[in-house]
Amino acid sequence: MIKGFLTACALALSFAAAHAQTKVTIAATAAGDLGSGFLGVTEGAFAKRGLDVDFKMVTVNSMMPAMLVSDTMQMAATTSSVLIQAVDSGLDLVAIAGSGVADAKQELFGAVMKADIAWSKPEDYIGKKIGVPGVGAFLHVLFVNWLLEKGVDPKRVTFVEVAFPQMQDLLKQGTVDGVVTAEPIMSRIVAENIGKYTTNFAEVLPVELPVIIYSATRKWAQANPQVVKAFRETIAEMSIVANRRDKTVRDAIGKFVPMPPPVIASMKLGYWNDRVTEPGLAGWVNIMKRQGMLTGSVDVKKLMVE
Repeated sequence: MIKGFLTACALALSFAAAHAQTKVTIAATAAGDLGSGFLGVTEGAFAKRGLDVDFKMVTVNSMMPAMLVSDTMQMAATTSSVLIQAVDSGLDLVAIAGSGVADAKQELFGAVMKADIAWSKPEDYIGKKIGVPGVGAFLHVLFVNWLLEKGVDPKRVTFVEVAFPQMQDLLKQGTVDGVVTAEPIMSRIVAENIGKYTTNFAEVLPVELPVIIYSATRKWAQANPQVVKAFRETIAEMSIVANRRDKTVRDAIGKFVPMPPPVIASMKLGYWNDRVTEPGLAGWVNIMKRQGMLTGSVDVKKLMVE
């Protein structure tokens, strides 16, 4: 009887160990760019690899590096520009995996102007108040890059921070003249005739750039190599799913982004790439240097972690 009892205990402990889940809390914003990560939760792909992933929504992307350093979050879905600026300021953060990407053909984000404001050329942004989801965040940086490429001085445009959930209301109220936004917010604003799509500011990009990068402190990544490996494998698998199965990724986005089902069903989808490349990071560094956003020289190779 004792032998049987001990055997049963051993089996129970073995079962529990096999099904143990490592908790990983990720700071994120409510954006369709995270579709592959959302799929990892809804499809059970994280759980299959022993990860209990919890996306915690925050309003402004620029808050994320501080959350990582304080260990409030284990990982963060940082925009590339926020991650690079944090590293430039001395924080020891690394890139774990990629998510949405931007190239000249993308349609996942853009600038939207208030419906009753005339707009026909880049110079029409001069003197306008434009809401961005974070000053220095990737949407703001890419929009300023587009203005520069079109010969418009970005200092003649007033930028204010507006969280994604507030964009529709503030545009409707006339608090801002336009917003630099992304799906599914963009489609909803246009569908309800609150604003009109005016600019695909990614059209001037020479290379594919990572939009969202799952990042962490180097200390945490080095202390949790198996978690990093499992996370990367999941994102790689789910990126393939996201790029092939339209309805599946829309359903996953709908679980995390508080938008009406018709908006999720009609929103434009981007492209997901689990790999963060050195050329992509270098592209960001060049754009940010041009805008005077960096104080030093960021070595993109050190941002990569094995």
